Amino acid sequence: MTDDIKKENERLKQELEALKNRGTSRSSPQRTAHERAKDSMKIDGPEAHVSIVVLGASGDLAKKKTFPCLFYLYTLGLLPPNVSIFGFARSQMTDEQFRKFAGQNIEWWRDVVVRSKFPVRNFKGWEDKQQAFLSKCFYVSGKYDSADSFVALDKAITQREGRLPGNRVYYMAIPPSIFYDVAKSVKAAGMSRTGWTRVIVEKPFGRDLASSNLLSQQLASLFEEDQIYRIDHYLGKEMVQNLMVMRFANVVFEPIWNRHYINNVLITFKEDIGTEGRGGYFDEFGIIRDVMQNHLLQILALTAMETPISLGAEDVRDEKVKVLRSTKPIRAEDVVIGQFGSDPSGKQKSYLDDPTVPKGSLCPTFATAVVHIENARWHGVPFILKCGKGLNERKAEIRIQFKPVANAMYPDAARNELVLRVQPNEAVYMKFNSKEPGLSEAIHQTELDLTYKQRFDARLPDAYERLIYDVLRGDHNLFVRDDELEAAWQIFTPILHHLEHNKVKPEIYPFGSRGPPAADKLSEKYGYKRSADYVWKEAKK
Repeated sequence: MTDDIKKENERLKQELEALKNRGTSRSSPQRTAHERAKDSMKIDGPEAHVSIVVLGASGDLAKKKTFPCLFYLYTLGLLPPNVSIFGFARSQMTDEQFRKFAGQNIEWWRDVVVRSKFPVRNFKGWEDKQQAFLSKCFYVSGKYDSADSFVALDKAITQREGRLPGNRVYYMAIPPSIFYDVAKSVKAAGMSRTGWTRVIVEKPFGRDLASSNLLSQQLASLFEEDQIYRIDHYLGKEMVQNLMVMRFANVVFEPIWNRHYINNVLITFKEDIGTEGRGGYFDEFGIIRDVMQNHLLQILALTAMETPISLGAEDVRDEKVKVLRSTKPIRAEDVVIGQFGSDPSGKQKSYLDDPTVPKGSLCPTFATAVVHIENARWHGVPFILKCGKGLNERKAEIRIQFKPVANAMYPDAARNELVLRVQPNEAVYMKFNSKEPGLSEAIHQTELDLTYKQRFDARLPDAYERLIYDVLRGDHNLFVRDDELEAAWQIFTPILHHLEHNKVKPEIYPFGSRGPPAADKLSEKYGYKRSADYVWKEAKK
């Protein structure tokens, strides 16, 4: 461990201890749960005003996701009737300029929807709805570390609230380095005086266990846990939500959802693009922090958790925490990291060719890690997490591979495999063996297929639409709790420190390939068998 790392860890420990000494903890909220529930009942309803404040309104996240998703919720009538949308950023803009800015991004999203198979209902009135939505949008320019700026923001919000009870949502679409400064300003000058206040925090939630705990303590010193919504957009994906229904609403799965029948579980996130000029930002975190520690681990928790007492947010999150606490820290021998090089033709440049990437960077753009859950259900079942950029395809999926049939009648039969395809082309299919039609006795691997766009005549909402809607409803089910975050970092912090302190070199793989060959060997070591001759054919409508 270098002297700089020791000093940084010591600084984080001191700041964390200082916050603890101030008596701010999750177990000592400022108000009782009964008082908060009473307040919520008093001010929720059509007579209340809701202000949605997008902090970082000029950034990519706000442009590409937040404003289009807010507009779609508005077209469906899912935003409160008395709603105002506020943008806050350093850029100087008038309300009209902000509306034009937001409108351009809404029109971009509209074009995407029009080209999709399932456009928005009542598309005929789109222009009128867009103008009505934009009339509810306002802008305040200010500095994130300025108390005066947030006083001005509060004044603008209060003016729109008028005499109605006022509820407020603050969406922090900002870099994590300024979370605490902004949160302090919101606490000092932006809290609702007549209703509830909720704060949405985007990932990454720290870089390791110490920095994550510090951020949690900082937020806990300002807000109660039920006011904080740590957003991981993968939890809003349609297929991730369907995972619980598949498990707990079908009697055929629960008896075999354990180590006696399941050989391994593979959770994959693959992108066929590189860092696209964002290498400088990506290099600060790497693929493990960017994707594996949050997105893939959340999917693992939902796949592996025990049956919750109810579908209530706390009951579901309790079970996720339990299974994460049963998960061992990842070992060095169970990890393969890689970094994409140029493709064979030279058209796609390597990661290090990105001018925003530090020279000689060892940042991984690919990782495979094997996770072990030590409880009665999953003892001995490897969970293989795989993610990377610059690969041969774009997809995210869960593969639950079952053990071979326990007899010698069909020795060549492939394993059964349940696949939940998260994106693209959402589907659930079960790979099974069947006799080929005709006089042949050959066994053919085929599937029982539930492809969403074939079966359901419906547009799947963007993940952010679902999550923003849940914030407005006060539903924490799809958001990360503080103890869940701590348990997740306990799994990943040792391996992250090992890779960085020992300057482990990633294996270079060609852009557009499957990734480092060592990753496939690691998966095979833990029993995963890839059907190289099987290709899932997307069902056509």
